[in-house]
Amino acid sequence: MTKQPRGLGKGLSALLGDGDLTQIRKPVEYINKSVSTEEPRSGAEIMLIPVDMIEPNPFQPRMTFDNDALEELADSIRTLGLIQPVTVRRKSADRYQIISGERRFRACRMAGMQEIPAYIRDANDQGMLEMAIVENIQRENLDPIEVAMSYQRLIEECNLTQEQMAFRVGKKRASVTNYLRLLRLPAKIQHDLKVGLLSVGHAKVLLGVEDAMMQESLCDLVIREGLSVRQLEEKISRLNAVRPEKKDAAQDLPDDWCRMLEVVGKYFRNDISLKRNEHGKGSMTIKFSSDEEVSNFLKAITNLNS
Repeated sequence: MTKQPRGLGKGLSALLGDGDLTQIRKPVEYINKSVSTEEPRSGAEIMLIPVDMIEPNPFQPRMTFDNDALEELADSIRTLGLIQPVTVRRKSADRYQIISGERRFRACRMAGMQEIPAYIRDANDQGMLEMAIVENIQRENLDPIEVAMSYQRLIEECNLTQEQMAFRVGKKRASVTNYLRLLRLPAKIQHDLKVGLLSVGHAKVLLGVEDAMMQESLCDLVIREGLSVRQLEEKISRLNAVRPEKKDAAQDLPDDWCRMLEVVGKYFRNDISLKRNEHGKGSMTIKFSSDEEVSNFLKAITNLNS
């Protein structure tokens, strides 16, 4: 079934405007040399590895990959390059095996890439890997996405919590969390952060916008018109003001969802909302005004389970 393109809504396109950024937005490039000409010096260094030297992970838990999603990712890679390198381990002098990023690897092959940027990890020496990543984070010339990716690697590959990882790199946990949130942004926006077309301040504001297409359109607007963070905030406020009023979602929720709104909402003065798609997936947002509200809710749940 062909997906219909989503619009921005009546009046929104007039505020955002139209423009072609193809002359501004360029593919991401990596300065590290190919492994065919130079040996990597640290596990945190990005090397370019020929595609035919990389093999999938035989222990990959995901058995099937969505071809349409792979095609979309391949199109993004052709346009922007690979934003987040894969991670591999060396099996021999000319063979590497994927540790993480097989979906990106497959999309790169579909995009016709001959070499893929990758981290080369010694899977048997986690201590050295951790030191290399921390050393990489402490470099001053990293872009925001490189910092966020390094934080994510420490958490996933070295089995650290956010608190432990923040201690390792000498940063406040709030700072670490803000960087990790950047990885939730669409690939196009991550690219613009990486190459300096967008600031972290702008990205933080865009994270407050729920719709990915709206995020990308606003990102384009910032680049095209040179908006400041404050001007972007004002633009979003104006967009919110012209959005048509949405139908109360609670009217379409199943009985169990409505019951959950009722039960949970009474502990938070009914300041709670639910979103649910046609497949049953969704999210719940709770706003609370005091620690006491959270404490009372926690006690109620504990009593139910005791």
